[in-house]
Amino acid sequence: MLRKAALLLASMVTIGWVSVAMAADSAVQGNLLEAADTKASGEYAFSQCRQLQGEPFDARSNQKKAVIVGDSYACDFINSVQENGYLKDYQIRLRFIPYNCQTVAGEDAAKFIEAKDRAFCAKPERADSLERAKAQIQEADLVIFASRWKPAIAAALPQTLHQLGLTPQQKVVVVGSKFFGKISVRQYLRMPANELKTLQNEVDAEEAKAINAVLAKQLDKDVAFIDPHALLCGDDTSCPLFTDDLNLISYDGRHLTKAGARYVGKVLFQHSVLRQM
Repeated sequence: MLRKAALLLASMVTIGWVSVAMAADSAVQGNLLEAADTKASGEYAFSQCRQLQGEPFDARSNQKKAVIVGDSYACDFINSVQENGYLKDYQIRLRFIPYNCQTVAGEDAAKFIEAKDRAFCAKPERADSLERAKAQIQEADLVIFASRWKPAIAAALPQTLHQLGLTPQQKVVVVGSKFFGKISVRQYLRMPANELKTLQNEVDAEEAKAINAVLAKQLDKDVAFIDPHALLCGDDTSCPLFTDDLNLISYDGRHLTKAGARYVGKVLFQHSVLRQM
């Protein structure tokens, strides 16, 4: 009888663990399917940007002023801030300059935009510019540049910062590039949760690591540089795809899911100069 009771108890425990594992896998699959909806994920990625884009600072507010300048990676950065409640002491504004419209400041700006993109980039309702953003940038206490940096723009960034007329009293932060590689939700749906936890993607070093090395070398010491690739992926060319609680970090390899924004924000703010802000 005792042996039968022990076997029955063991079977019940086993069934319980299997049920828990199945429930966990089911939750992971649900999260994956939600992240795979690129329309919904894209709407999340840009919704905060639209609210902050081009808004002036409130002159009646006693809060400090922060302006974030960049492309869709700046939107990711804003989502990382909002998901974690960072920079609460600041009015946060965005100057959105699409990837194809990235320029340096000064007379040579136009040559950094391809001919096919110049008409689009010239429309203020579609794309901001450093020239139009300059006055608000000079007004801010904190200026954060975050982009999927083009090599030529990264190389010229010190010159750009000089042209913008920033003062020693302003805090200036440059957030480097990030890349999580090709995302294959269909493949992940076939994998058990314990494999997803350690899954990493091989990524092209030129996408983020090489450009971040240029930024780190070029920028003056009074500009704080944050290397997302180093903080999230380490010193190699493979990057994790899932948070510790098995949520997909990026839905397309470049832009963050809601869970990914929360995760990346904590990494950036807890392990860089941003923790002081």
